[in-house]
Amino acid sequence: MPGLARADTLMWRERLTARVTPGLLDQMAQAERHGFGTLIPADKEWPAGLNDLSDRAPYLLWTRGAVSFLMTALSDRATITGARAATAYGEQVAGELAAGLADEERVVVSGGAYGIEGAAHKSVLAASGQTIAVLAGGLDRPYPAGHSELLNRIGDVGLLVSELPPGAAPTRHRFLARNRLLAALSGATVIPEAGPRSGSMTTVIAARELSRGVGAVPGPVTSVASAGPNELIKQGFASLVTQPSDVIDLLDADRTRTGL
Repeated sequence: MPGLARADTLMWRERLTARVTPGLLDQMAQAERHGFGTLIPADKEWPAGLNDLSDRAPYLLWTRGAVSFLMTALSDRATITGARAATAYGEQVAGELAAGLADEERVVVSGGAYGIEGAAHKSVLAASGQTIAVLAGGLDRPYPAGHSELLNRIGDVGLLVSELPPGAAPTRHRFLARNRLLAALSGATVIPEAGPRSGSMTTVIAARELSRGVGAVPGPVTSVASAGPNELIKQGFASLVTQPSDVIDLLDADRTRTGL
């Protein structure tokens, strides 16, 4: 019912003004003139998976690109994240997993960082697949700077998402907060490489709290970069992943579990 949808949108806009700093609605309008969009929970494109975060869910998303990627079922999206200081092995596996998911028309979600995340995005783009980059700062401040071209490319043919307005600088706290979005947006999260204290491990924790699938790629016991995934598998916190079909199985299990 269009009238009801409009009323819901107006209600959310009113709630928004009560929760944020003055002038945000003007900022939203200016951002939209520069090619950025905004989504609120009343919008049809709002990703329902974020609602599972309850009181930790964002109340506004800034976007650039194909917001239709957010309208698919959770089981159609997989998050790949991990070490920034990845090894050649980790980047190769991340790229192969991402390409395999792209071939199966699944959307690959990641964070645009160096290492595992960059390898995943690049592989999807090379396969003409669909990818989403969730950023820890404003969409007008691509980070890391060395991935500006990559992130702009994702904005052109994929989707950039942030809960922070244009101009916001990425910080450690914002990266950690962003990781809950990486987990909530997908039916499964996979870690090809990560140290035991890597910030990406918080994405695994968030995914488990949300009852999402978790996968990890085994690696050499002599490699610090594989210590995180190896321990996740050893403790039974993650399913062993060695090929794209293993990730598909995790996603299809989520589809069966949720009925989607």
